[in-house]
Amino acid sequence: MEFILLGLILMILMLLYFRVADRFNIIDKPNLRSSHTEITLRGGGIIFWFASLIYFLQHHQHNYLFFTGITLVSLISFWDDIQSLSNKIRISIHFLAISLIFFDLGIFQVLPIWQIIAVYILSIGLINAYNFMDGINGITGLYTLSVMGALLYVNTKVQLFVDGSFIKYAMIASLVFLFFNYRKRAKCFAGDVGSIAVAFWIIYLVLKLILNTSSLIWLLFLAVYGVDAICTILHRLYLKQNIFEAHRLHLYQVLSNEYKIQHRLVSLYYAVVQSVISFLVVSLYQKVEDAILFAIVIVPLLIVYSSKFYLLNKYNMKVNV
Repeated sequence: MEFILLGLILMILMLLYFRVADRFNIIDKPNLRSSHTEITLRGGGIIFWFASLIYFLQHHQHNYLFFTGITLVSLISFWDDIQSLSNKIRISIHFLAISLIFFDLGIFQVLPIWQIIAVYILSIGLINAYNFMDGINGITGLYTLSVMGALLYVNTKVQLFVDGSFIKYAMIASLVFLFFNYRKRAKCFAGDVGSIAVAFWIIYLVLKLILNTSSLIWLLFLAVYGVDAICTILHRLYLKQNIFEAHRLHLYQVLSNEYKIQHRLVSLYYAVVQSVISFLVVSLYQKVEDAILFAIVIVPLLIVYSSKFYLLNKYNMKVNV
């Protein structure tokens, strides 16, 4: 009953936000590098902050540092959705928010300085990678369900590391968001406020699980996004492009834009592949060495990602004929 009520409350809040967004013209206008072609309301991902707020109001005695952090990244991201901010301002707020969850998790007490620096780079990088990957209908919501579902399974069956409701609140927010976003013509997009807020939520959970199990393999719950985002950044650096500007070089963009595969189907592919990988990770946990498990997952993903270059070359040859 608690989660049904939560879903109804979030649905009402989303509908109210639509009125605000429409009133203040908070919209996403397509451009030549966009994967969509119609003006759509932006910032629907604020539903993830609302879900964290409702959870915080019930569990504030244990959750204030996380909630402060997600509020900071949500606020700066929502501002950026309305009026573009400099990368320095955004990264500074991300750094501050990440510091708060480091305090909450006790990372400053248990890790040496060089590892703390590495975790900062990893965390801020993952936040921005999650944001880069938010480009077609359904991809953020479905991928989030996949990741959160895997974390919930581990929390229930493998290693209890957090209150299960904390994960379920994010999953219900994803379902509500998908109701409006997973359509041929989306009612709204997540915006930076959505993709960055849910990325912050996921990073907190993954770090907490890593600390509880002393194993890095849980990073593979983000393997599909991670490989696509990192390889695309390297590709763009090779092309001497500004990695912070919009582009159409992610594999999902090539599939959606050049090969005209339905956006919702591409989003589903990403979520299903990540779910299969997560199942493999859980199944092989403590049965094979971590390094071997990373290789088992990452190498095939790199091969799949490399197909992008073949697809782009084939598409360009077809266009030039």
